[in-house]
Amino acid sequence: MTHSFDKDYWEQHWHEAPDTDPAAGHQPPANPYVARLAAELPAGSALDAGCGTGAEALELAAHGWTVVGADVSASALAAASRRAEAQTLSGSVDWIEADLVSWEPGRRFDLVTTNYAHPAMPQLAFYTRVAEWVAPGGTLLIVGHAHDDEATTAHGHHPPADTIVTAESIRALLDPATWSITVAEEHPRSMTAPDGSHVTLRDVVVQATRQR
Repeated sequence: MTHSFDKDYWEQHWHEAPDTDPAAGHQPPANPYVARLAAELPAGSALDAGCGTGAEALELAAHGWTVVGADVSASALAAASRRAEAQTLSGSVDWIEADLVSWEPGRRFDLVTTNYAHPAMPQLAFYTRVAEWVAPGGTLLIVGHAHDDEATTAHGHHPPADTIVTAESIRALLDPATWSITVAEEHPRSMTAPDGSHVTLRDVVVQATRQR
């Protein structure tokens, strides 16, 4: 079944997700790409665009970053706030309910990251949009799913065609006069699902530094 990544979709997704309750015992960690940058880069201002239940935003906050976490889903943000409280990080992230198709942050950030976020717009256009929010000298980190037939069958749904991207298609968005690309790769990554099973994700990862 083909679906759209609109607000109703994400509200239903996060309302039903098992990791929205910190008491449930399974809180997936931040993805390792954000965790690495949180530790390696000097702490500054960060935006997590499409923050979901807040794993990556809270990882950054724990390393001293000043973080804005923006998401279209009120259910996800409520879970993120509960998660922050459970980790004694309440108040460390400014959670904003926002439709990333039209929202403007009104500022630029030292780090803009988006992790598996799918707004109701073409994926590459979304990445172009969030890239504009990176300050000169700042870092852009995009982490996405590489969709394939196996993943589609496993999840029982068919994402819109314009959500499918590759590292090369993202690289092509970034003008070399403005951006220095340090990572552009695709590879599998294993993680533990809420039910304890092991799943393999196929990640698309692009990291770049804004030169001007």
